[in-house]
Order: sequence, then C-alpha cells, then structure tokens
Amino acid sequence: MERREFVASLVAGGCAGMCVDLTLFPLDTIKTRLQSQQGFYKAGGFRGIYAGVPSAAVGSFPNAAAFFVTYECTKSLLGAGGAVAAPHVAPVTHMLAASLGEIVACLIRVPTEVVKQRTQASPSSTTYHMLLATFREEGVRGLYRGFGSTVLREIPFSLVQFPLWEYLKTLWSWRQGHTLYSWQAAVCGAFAGAVAAFVTTPLDVVKTRIMLAKAGSTTASGNIPVVLYDVWKSRGLTGSTGSYYLGTQKQGNSHPEPET
Repeated sequence: MERREFVASLVAGGCAGMCVDLTLFPLDTIKTRLQSQQGFYKAGGFRGIYAGVPSAAVGSFPNAAAFFVTYECTKSLLGAGGAVAAPHVAPVTHMLAASLGEIVACLIRVPTEVVKQRTQASPSSTTYHMLLATFREEGVRGLYRGFGSTVLREIPFSLVQFPLWEYLKTLWSWRQGHTLYSWQAAVCGAFAGAVAAFVTTPLDVVKTRIMLAKAGSTTASGNIPVVLYDVWKSRGLTGSTGSYYLGTQKQGNSHPEPET
C-alpha cells in the first residue's frame, strides 16, 4: 500500500466515521435506550438525546481511521499475490480484511462505547462523571467490559456488509460500464449495512446489556448465551430485534464506505 493511499484511508475513513457518528447520534441514543434492561422511558426516553456525545466525538475519528487503515492494508497485502489474489476469492479477502479491521478498531471503540452508552442510559450524568465512576468502580478493565461481545457482533456484521458492498459495487459498475459515483457507492453501502444489521441486531442488544449492567451482576460477567436467553425469556423475539430499524446505521461501530 502506497503512502498516499495509506493517508487517504486514514483521513477519509476518520472524517467519514466522525460525520456519521455525530449526525446520527440521536438515533443511536434512542437505540441504546430501547435495548437497555431498564426500558426506554426509564433510561431517559427522548430527553437528552445528545447525552454521551463527547465520548463519540473523541473516539469516532481514531476508531474509523484504525478500521479503514487496517482494512485497506490487509486487502492490499492479500491481493498482492498468492491464492487469495484470484478474483473468485475476493469475498474471502474482504472478509478477512474486515474482520482484522474490526478487532483493531475495537481496541479504541469499546472504551468510548462503554462511556457513551452508560451516559446515554443515564442522561442526568455527564460523560466525564461516567468515565470517573467507571474508573472508580471497575478500573481500566471496566472500560473494556463487553469487548468480546462487541467483537462477536462486529465481525459477523463486517462479514456480511463488506463482501456484499464490494459485490454490489462491482455488479453495478459492470452493468453501467464505468466506475460508480459517490452516491451509487453510498446506495450499495446502505443496502449492505441494512442486511448486516438485520443479521446482527440480537448480538448488538447483548453487547448493550453487558456494557450497561451493574458491576458484579450476572449480565456484567459477559456470558453471551445467558444474556441472549434472558432477553428472549423476558421480551421474546422482539426484545432482540426491536431496535433493528435504528441499528442499520451501526452507530458507534460505523464504517461509512469511501468511494472506490
């Protein structure tokens, strides 16, 4: 990967991620409150829909930049030669690159997501006070609570989203005979993101429950099957999919697609 491409992925991915996160933040707040164990109105309802925005603002650029740099570098390395460079295995290359990108990005994303979601579910508090409270009660480890569930949600999301996005771009470009315009790439990304969100919303609910759970509780231990069963038992199927229509924008985990 050339230096110019590296810088372009870093800046474009970071700026796009920050724009998406901040623009769609109110929807993310509503999604978090819908997924919280205490319920939508007890978690704040429509009040303070920008609660936690400082955490998103601080983390969105480095989070998106880390993902896209890893994604593009891995794609470039895998496509440089060998069996994975063949066109018919391109989806595998995209899956591997996206999965590695998610793991790297989660090192930045999870701490900001923990603080952000806890502030969203407690609008009377501030981002700074929530950060201090998390440090005081759980230490640095508390900032990474839900890391496993976040990775488990993000990797399947990317395994669906990015190969589908790349396929749709290739198909549309081939049909019209030239490279896609930005709006066309965005349409492909929107469709791919919606499909991926539909598949992974139950895991997103689990991630939110684990991050918001009281320290020392069963949910806070991060046992994903137990949390998923608890959601299903208490709220049924709608409890794990009810926030799907708000989850399609993948806030906090957003990877807007740059033009190719």
